[in-house]
Amino acid sequence: MEPMKPMEPMKAMKPMSGGEAWWPEDLGQPATSGAQNGMRYAFFPDARRLLLEENGEIATYDSGDHRISGVSQQDGASKSLDFVSQDGPVAISALNKLG
Repeated sequence: MEPMKPMEPMKAMKPMSGGEAWWPEDLGQPATSGAQNGMRYAFFPDARRLLLEENGEIATYDSGDHRISGVSQQDGASKSLDFVSQDGPVAISALNKLG
């Protein structure tokens, strides 16, 4: 019977990719971002911008004084999209769409 050979050292793990940034580089890193039901969002408080990406199209909104911290989406007939701010829920329709 042959003696066991020593185990080879483990290779270092590569860091997981966080995904590529889909927003313009000049906005920097978002304070919060996420995805739900095929839609992504990113909030940039210093620029007062909220970006939504759906089907490859990016819409930019002026967030005003809202500090976005989350999202709530309903898929029923209304398909509402609300964001959570320091003042409570904010409907996307309440924000000024810039492009």
